[in-house]
Amino acid sequence: MLAATSAILAHAGCPAPRRRARQLIAGALGLDAAALLGASDKALAPAEVARLHGLARRLAGGEPLSRILGRRAFWEIELHLSPDVFDPRPDSETVVEAVLARVEAQAAVHLLDLGTGSGCLLLALLSALPNAWGVGVDRSWGAAVTARTNARRLGLGRRSGFIVGDWGLALGNRFDVVVANPPYIATADLAKLPPEVRNYDPRAALDGGDDGLEAYRSIARQLPLLLAPGGLFVAEVGDGQAAPVAAIVAAVGLTISAIEPDLAGIARCVVARKSPD
Repeated sequence: MLAATSAILAHAGCPAPRRRARQLIAGALGLDAAALLGASDKALAPAEVARLHGLARRLAGGEPLSRILGRRAFWEIELHLSPDVFDPRPDSETVVEAVLARVEAQAAVHLLDLGTGSGCLLLALLSALPNAWGVGVDRSWGAAVTARTNARRLGLGRRSGFIVGDWGLALGNRFDVVVANPPYIATADLAKLPPEVRNYDPRAALDGGDDGLEAYRSIARQLPLLLAPGGLFVAEVGDGQAAPVAAIVAAVGLTISAIEPDLAGIARCVVARKSPD
């Protein structure tokens, strides 16, 4: 099966076909890498063979492995995906790192995740902050349901809530930390995205308006009411957007404290604080 799947992927021009085939088969059979090696003499049922061939064809056709398997590892948790949510990338872990570097591990902070999608940012933070509690907001009903399902599966349901709304407009609370990974691709650039993004991630999670900054303007207007005094705001931004997003956030009275790079050295998130007065 490994040889057959590798051949399908190689014929389609997939990079590292044997490694990708191993990942696909292990994930589909619920095995880790070591268990897959130990199961090399396992006889597959005809239904399993047919299913794996079908999954291999989907992978060869350009569908992301995470979409095929319906799950994605993020930070130290695993998230289930649905067609309603953006598939979280490692770049977004920069937001989690930025928050954890500025919040005490045992702090009883209240968190808000705007545009929560799968719940990746909020749930990663809750997993690392055992005394924290948080709310995730998304415009998509399906995304909010997916995030809530992930929270319950990870044992974080009692410390989180998810609502459908227009960013933070429906909220009357003030939060110690607000995080956001809003859509930030300019509308005209959507057609230029790689097929694995353009064809499988929801357009609403990608389209940031004419200049890609529409969501940041909406969120920034709400921050003075959403943040508690001294509250922290951390937002993921696209390549080249750090300076304009920082200017938008500073214009509502927050102080920019850092621009954090991702592992590739790209300025990936804007960090700001509200005055403690």
